[in-house]
Amino acid sequence: MILTCPVCLTRYQADAANFPPAGRDVRCARCGNTWHQPGPEPEVAPEPVIAEPVIAAPAPATSVYEAPPQPQAFVQPQAFVQRPSFEVVSQEQSTKPRSSWTRRILLSVGWLALIGIVAAIGWAALVDRQTIVSAWPQSASFYSALGFKPNVSGLRFDDVAYHQTMQGSQTMLVVTGVLVNVSDHAMTVPQVRVTLSGDDHRELYHWTFVPAVISLPAGHTAPFVTRLASPPTAARHLDLRFAKAGE
Repeated sequence: MILTCPVCLTRYQADAANFPPAGRDVRCARCGNTWHQPGPEPEVAPEPVIAEPVIAAPAPATSVYEAPPQPQAFVQPQAFVQRPSFEVVSQEQSTKPRSSWTRRILLSVGWLALIGIVAAIGWAALVDRQTIVSAWPQSASFYSALGFKPNVSGLRFDDVAYHQTMQGSQTMLVVTGVLVNVSDHAMTVPQVRVTLSGDDHRELYHWTFVPAVISLPAGHTAPFVTRLASPPTAARHLDLRFAKAGE
């Protein structure tokens, strides 16, 4: 006989011999519902038919003996069982990928922030190298290794120009320019050394002069001019720098 769960409608194949006429309680293996299942209706025996006696010899009577059905355990047929196929995932497992992805994002943001900070420091050190060298002269060698030549003195020559003019019968070399204080504090202006060299850049002559200002405030400028009578005719290059002690 076929049993059907009234709740989940799962169907089961059962042996009718296990159910008496009064029925019995059964439980659904899928949803756990319990209900009373009536037994099968008893079969009505057909009315006996009276047959006319036959002259022929009667056939030997045979009797078929059927053993009473043995009680069987209730087995859930596999053909009617529909088990859901799913994997139970704990809350900790379900949040693990998300937490890992969050950590990766935070790690990436941290690295980008660190790179940005290092880049900002490097840019500031490059732009303000003159101020850094003025405060810490030992750093000049570091900037020189990078290809930069910072001004250790804190003073710079700008707009340097020269020309020759005649003063009477004498040739006069006139050198002009502007002194700039590129440091963040007032600087004492030292003597300036002017060097003339030939085509091979070998020194031909040099002289020193004192600019018109003694001290130059931070960020200020001061023009200067110096003259040399009868410069060497082979002079082709002119170089300016601040004179060292004893020159």
